[in-house]
Amino acid sequence: MKQMLNIALPKGRLGEKVYGMFKAAGFPCPAIEEQNRKLIFENEEVGVRYFWVKPSDVAIYVERGAADIGVAGKDILLEYKPRVYELFDLDVGKCRMAVAAPKGFRDDTSRTLRVATKFSRIARDFYAGQGRDIDIIHLNGSIEIAPILGLSDVIVDIVETGTTLKENDLEVIDTIVPISARLIANTASFKFKNEAIEKILTEMNRLERLL
Repeated sequence: MKQMLNIALPKGRLGEKVYGMFKAAGFPCPAIEEQNRKLIFENEEVGVRYFWVKPSDVAIYVERGAADIGVAGKDILLEYKPRVYELFDLDVGKCRMAVAAPKGFRDDTSRTLRVATKFSRIARDFYAGQGRDIDIIHLNGSIEIAPILGLSDVIVDIVETGTTLKENDLEVIDTIVPISARLIANTASFKFKNEAIEKILTEMNRLERLL
């Protein structure tokens, strides 16, 4: 029986797009394209087993070895620092991690800056690099309303189009880092299933050159 490579895909549009890339690279799995609620799909012929997981959980599945490889946003890798190998920038799911504030905001450096975010480590690292004293307010949703209600001075969040910011009278005042989807590998799998992983990497690289 062929050795199977376990691949964690993020649920949603990004995962569907990435699966399309795997398929185009020669690793299809027809069952995944059927209308059903299954989460695990395999194609023994090409030696792949795909499964859908929450985007923020992909790195955990890969780090702990439940998945050999997976696709995670650079934001997740920077925030949680999982012990995985980052293999390849898939150049999809592009956005940026940015600092946003109410229009006309001026930073009063004589006092601690209040920063609302769900990306506490990224925010802390960014402001540490500037030597700025901050107070992190960790939130899990609707970050944009924090400065409107006076909970924070600024926010650190992912910005794609900027529409939500504009609708809430906020604007980007600093870009921290560009974000995109990355192919990652479990450290042990990269050693013991290297041939299969390298084959996928080679085909993905070839596909990108063709595009």
